Amino acid sequence: MRIIFVLLTLLLLSSCASKPIQTTQTVWLDVRSAEEFAAGHLPGAINIPHTEVVKGLETLKLDKNRDIALYCGSGRRAGIAIEALQQQGYTNLTNQGGYESLKQKQLSADERQ
Repeated sequence: MRIIFVLLTLLLLSSCASKPIQTTQTVWLDVRSAEEFAAGHLPGAINIPHTEVVKGLETLKLDKNRDIALYCGSGRRAGIAIEALQQQGYTNLTNQGGYESLKQKQLSADERQ
């Protein structure tokens, strides 16, 4: 089931990415499993499991100098994904840590507004 969800997500993303995405906005990448992503994620985040991140980003055709923020459950899988992406020439990658802490920061920021 997980593989089907990931493949459908990649297929959908590839149909929307016929040419490189060019924008200055940071791409938020959730590298947790499809099940974890379905249970909750940051608004606007794209789900590509860390084990498939290189292939997934190639499908999106993002500029390799694009700002990409990665997160997972704790930051460990995001770190693994960053290493794999750096080996492929991606340069502006940041490990944002775990989903729960990011969600709390977002809720706190929303409360301040």
